[in-house]
Amino acid sequence: MDHPADLLPAPAAIAHAPTVRQQLFEFVLQLADTSLVLGHRLSEWCGHGPVLEQDLALANIALDLLGETRSLYQYAAELEGQGRTEDDLAYLRPATAYRNPLLVEQPNGDFAYTVVRQFLFDNYHYHLLLALKEGPDAPLAGIAGKSVKEAAYHLKWSSEWLIRLGDGTAESRQRLDKALATLWRYAAELTTATATEAALQDLGLVPDYADILPAMQAHAAHVLAEATVPAPQIAPFTQKGGKAGQHSEHLGYLLAELQYMQRAYPGLTW
Repeated sequence: MDHPADLLPAPAAIAHAPTVRQQLFEFVLQLADTSLVLGHRLSEWCGHGPVLEQDLALANIALDLLGETRSLYQYAAELEGQGRTEDDLAYLRPATAYRNPLLVEQPNGDFAYTVVRQFLFDNYHYHLLLALKEGPDAPLAGIAGKSVKEAAYHLKWSSEWLIRLGDGTAESRQRLDKALATLWRYAAELTTATATEAALQDLGLVPDYADILPAMQAHAAHVLAEATVPAPQIAPFTQKGGKAGQHSEHLGYLLAELQYMQRAYPGLTW
């Protein structure tokens, strides 16, 4: 029996396969929503960072994510082919239409919360992009190839800060432990495939999360050991639903600010 990947249609066929095209649109939109929401969250630190250097670092990471977001929305609009633009997709959809995982919409909290949220995302994001850039869909591979260099820096930054907070003062350790206990339960949604993701994985169009999890787990174990932090216990329940459009109350407030200009002055462009 042929492996599903052996049944992968040629790129030209993909472009004319409505079902696959719709699934790929939903996947790319999910990636775009995720980077947009997290980029906006990080931008809220601008002018409030603990020191100037880290204020700038957070702003630069936010800008990197927003740059990736724009490319993803442009490709999503092309896949959809309904005349919507990157601005329509980013700024004119209700919260229930967003497909980002719950982790990235969680509030910044204190610096330890931001570091833990960023570390969990970066560890997933970097390894996903590494796999996507080798994938068969050329536009998506191109976006991933460009973004993975920035994602490597993001992961280095959040890993080093997690180690510094864990192996730092009693207060930094207490804050880090609290952030890990709160946010760890959101991590599993990142690598829990939706029906759309599973269908694309079967076609070999996107990476199977089972293939990137070992590298993610190995990096997380190394960083936690360096931080002298015991690996958090697996949460008795995981928080999920964001990728299905079921969000926390936080996303509505975030979008109200993010979408204000476009809704108050329609027709603005990115």
